[in-house]
Amino acid sequence: MQIPQRTLRRWRSSQGQVLPDLRSLAIQAAPKNKLSEQERQHILHVCNDADYASLPPSQIVPRLADQGEYIASESTIYRVLKANDQLHHRGKAKPPQPASAPTSHQASKPNEIWTWDISYLPSNVRGLYWYLYMIIDIYS
Repeated sequence: MQIPQRTLRRWRSSQGQVLPDLRSLAIQAAPKNKLSEQERQHILHVCNDADYASLPPSQIVPRLADQGEYIASESTIYRVLKANDQLHHRGKAKPPQPASAPTSHQASKPNEIWTWDISYLPSNVRGLYWYLYMIIDIYS
């Protein structure tokens, strides 16, 4: 693909040297829908409230909607919590414990240990999948 002559002229100075990229230095206006600091603090206050402290934003938003209150979208709440380093376990419940590694099995002869899996395979039709039910002898 060739670069148009106009673009090439714009990238070069009158002496033929390549000009630096000035896009990163451009002054950009703040978005009009940017949250104010007061709105961010309100989101943090609601998320740290005793009723919502142990819930993720995916459960906080519907519960507030049931009460007829809307403070922000789910993704906005996630962004605010992440910016304030609160996107980890916040409630009184115990944090999740790491799961132990699964034990490995070794088969010494056929038909001793079997395993299974169900996979979804895409088809040529959008939204249609094939279900692959697979049972395997570990020995083989």
